[in-house]
Amino acid sequence: MALAAEGFGGLDWVVLGLYFALLVGSGVWISRRVHDSRDYFLGGRAMPAWAVAISVLATSLSAATFIGGPQQAYEGDLTYLSATLGTILAAVVVAIVFLPAFYRHRVATVYELLEIRFGSGARRAASAMFMVGRVLASGARVYIAAHALSFIMWGDVLPTHLLIAVAALSVAGVVYTIAGGIESVIWADVVQTVVFVGAIVTAMVVLLTRIPAPVGEIVSALGTAGTGGESKLAFIRTTLDPSVPFTLWTALTGFTLFNLAALGTDQDLVQRMLTCRSALRASWSVISSQLIAIPVVLVFMVLGLLLFVYHKRPDLMGNVELGEAPSGKEVFLRFITADLPPGMSGLMIAGLFAIGLSSLNSALNAMASTFVSDFYRRWRPAHDEGHYLRAARTAVVVWGGVLGGFASFCVWWHSEASAKATLLEFALGVMVYAYTGLLAVFLCALFTRRGSTASVLAALAAGFGLTLAMEPEVFRWWTDQFHWSAATPETADGWRLGELRLAFPWRMVIATGGAFAVCLLGNRPAAKHPTSNSA
Repeated sequence: MALAAEGFGGLDWVVLGLYFALLVGSGVWISRRVHDSRDYFLGGRAMPAWAVAISVLATSLSAATFIGGPQQAYEGDLTYLSATLGTILAAVVVAIVFLPAFYRHRVATVYELLEIRFGSGARRAASAMFMVGRVLASGARVYIAAHALSFIMWGDVLPTHLLIAVAALSVAGVVYTIAGGIESVIWADVVQTVVFVGAIVTAMVVLLTRIPAPVGEIVSALGTAGTGGESKLAFIRTTLDPSVPFTLWTALTGFTLFNLAALGTDQDLVQRMLTCRSALRASWSVISSQLIAIPVVLVFMVLGLLLFVYHKRPDLMGNVELGEAPSGKEVFLRFITADLPPGMSGLMIAGLFAIGLSSLNSALNAMASTFVSDFYRRWRPAHDEGHYLRAARTAVVVWGGVLGGFASFCVWWHSEASAKATLLEFALGVMVYAYTGLLAVFLCALFTRRGSTASVLAALAAGFGLTLAMEPEVFRWWTDQFHWSAATPETADGWRLGELRLAFPWRMVIATGGAFAVCLLGNRPAAKHPTSNSA
């Protein structure tokens, strides 16, 4: 077995080392400006909106997009891009409704808003659900980023090597995040975004120069290169098949709700917006971040299409012997480590680690801020800010260990329970567990006058429980207990309800709807309604 991926040489390691040195140096420099926990968590509310927009973009993309985006197009088509319709709709709603409410109440974590509406128990419950959800989501992202480290170190993604890579990435994320807080995370995101966008554009140019066929011929061939002669350039699907995750209908429903939860209820992303001077600047940052994301994601998808041509279309490659095509989750990594010139491979891997560590750093900071603001300050009141700053940094270390533990669990989970899902689908599907209940509670708080602490607790549990009940293996098990089927004389067994597969956007719709209905059952009149003076 090779000790490192073929083609990843000394110059590449130098480039990668210089990148990490720059990252650590910037974190240490910024840490000298952090004096209390509010600076650590909110950057003194003095961050420029353009930097926040880039930071939101970097975190919302993650390593899942870097590796999973090309995989999605390589194995399928461009229909993942249709999800951006829901992303833009969600960003507009967050900008108009959610952010003005957060700024009006001067919250440090978004869950403080729930205390105003429903009481302190609701705030703590939502904070706890966020931390559970962030462990699931960011743990899955660390697992995906570990594929790259494993591949450049050993040339494979065997479980043992993935576990070592998970540990290394978790330690790196903790060391950087513990220094400078949210300000260091945001400025690092700006640098890292430049690195990974430059890296993917470079990769696309290199691929185009390696494919001898004209661009027009490539586009024409891709128009019929999909399964059954379908187009790999398809952007919109209108199928009603509930097992298909990327369609026009899921974009307008499940993905709108998903991104509403991500941009409006997830402290990991909202914390960045709260560092702006005003709600108006925060609103500008969230909308612009999602508009910028569209061409960035498109480049990732185009890379997947070009890799499909590079590995599976000898007629477009000058009829040369192409050899065995790599799997979808390895295809981009193999190209990076084996087919790029010396130095450029290091830049590409630095780009991947840039986006992977960005999401990890922000997750650790957000979970630490939520824990200290919503729990620790209540347990240990009346301490100076230095005490809470030390508590925040300790929380970063603890959460780093928890995230690494779940990422290690994903090595088994994805291979056993979700092997058919692409890395992108796996990462998004994991996030649904916490997002359903959280979104339902915030929708109840912002758009109705109903709800109570008890109904909030029940709604959070209902969202998680309904999502779990629709997990394929769990769904098959409990529906089989009722023997629900449609047997016919020709087929004694018939069709079983347990064979139905619901793509994760439909699980988002169903579980959010159920949790919202549960939250409405409470009836605790609020003295101050968050939308009474909505901007």
